[in-house]
Amino acid sequence: MEKAKVFFTNFRTRAYGEGLPGKLKRLAKSAGIGKINMDNKFVAIKMHFGELGNLSYLRPNYAKAVVDLVKELGGKPFLTDCNTMYPGYRKNAIEHLYCAWENGFTPLSVGCPVIIGDGLKGTDDIAVPVKGGEYTKAALIGRAVMDADVFISLTHFKGHEMAGFGGAIKNIGMGCGSRAGKKDMHSNGKPKINADECRGCRCCQRECANNGLVYHEDSHKMSVDLNSCVGCGRCLGACNFDAISFSGYNAIPVMNAKMAEYTKAVVDGRDNFHISFVVDVSPYCDCHGENDAPILPNIGMFASFDPVALDQACADACLKAEPLRDSVLGDNMRKKGFADHHDHFRNTTPESDWETQLIHGEKIGLGTRQYELVTVN
Repeated sequence: MEKAKVFFTNFRTRAYGEGLPGKLKRLAKSAGIGKINMDNKFVAIKMHFGELGNLSYLRPNYAKAVVDLVKELGGKPFLTDCNTMYPGYRKNAIEHLYCAWENGFTPLSVGCPVIIGDGLKGTDDIAVPVKGGEYTKAALIGRAVMDADVFISLTHFKGHEMAGFGGAIKNIGMGCGSRAGKKDMHSNGKPKINADECRGCRCCQRECANNGLVYHEDSHKMSVDLNSCVGCGRCLGACNFDAISFSGYNAIPVMNAKMAEYTKAVVDGRDNFHISFVVDVSPYCDCHGENDAPILPNIGMFASFDPVALDQACADACLKAEPLRDSVLGDNMRKKGFADHHDHFRNTTPESDWETQLIHGEKIGLGTRQYELVTVN
């Protein structure tokens, strides 16, 4: 496979000159976004709206720049993300939309609708075949994401406590999975029901197609029939009270491989384009209700048609950067007995592993790790 082109620009601007949103549009145009036929087509722009309390997510101004560019090209854009597997402010569409609005993502501020990709309770998904998938034959992707004609990812590139970093592959693969899809990537286990939290509403039972859930008339509680349960995760999205959880978490390399396979399911067979910002590089995911100080300085914006090459280019730029002293990474490097992994992400969270998602993505034909970096001044 020949090298992919990854386009880069820094965050420098001139006084009274072009602002960063304008520079972002110019970067995307230089990278070839105009080659995509968007005329009268639905365009999904996948991004993370940030958990409430977190301030390191991408500013809505950047989203608006991409939205405006899509409109210039004749497209019908919408911002989208799917509901989370874990409790928080984004586990159903109502709370998710309130969270997005509070963080600045409204139709007025970004210029287009915000649509939660997997519906009200995270159960509106579609099984998408994964060509060449080793772990996933059919990825459970939010229906609205797959209904779009064109797919664009807008990614905040930062650290992650499991995946090493959260880049384009994580934004697309994990982010576009429904609640059941996220469960599939995270865990091969079966559900557990916390009796103290269970209200006996039986909503979960209506989602179960395998007689895996049992209602007890005496206690008005649910339990799991492990012999019938297939671990599909549909019950997770149906519970409004966070009474259902899963055990048996996948090893990190397996989770990373599944993320790459889910990403392939999302982008295969349709026009797609990807933008990543290496800015406010927090040590952990934007799914946290807080964000610690950045571990690295702001580097710039990257764009490519290849999500694997894009992640590799962002990672390479980060590894060349000087760590910030007043950060988790800086603290770790000053600890007695510090074992240097010569990797800023592993030095931040030693148990993490970012490279396996790129290795597997390249293996299944999602993209290439070999790239040519083109600088846009």
